[in-house]
Amino acid sequence: MPEALDELIKLERSAEEERAELAGLAGDEYDAQWRRWREASKEVQAAVTEHAAASGVSRYELEQAVKKALLHAQEDPAVE
Repeated sequence: MPEALDELIKLERSAEEERAELAGLAGDEYDAQWRRWREASKEVQAAVTEHAAASGVSRYELEQAVKKALLHAQEDPAVE
């Protein structure tokens, strides 16, 4: 599962980066960025659902583990 978790964390990070890009945008730029964020979020949700079903783990618990791992990785100054 570690490889799969790493991939899910990468997807979640990508979605969060797309969300962060919304800051300061307005109008058409905001709408376009919002669509990119929503698409990235859908990819995360689909991957979490697929992995949870395949591995027999709780989807909710898996999603929370991914979010927690991403949060801790961002808190580590050596990561950036």
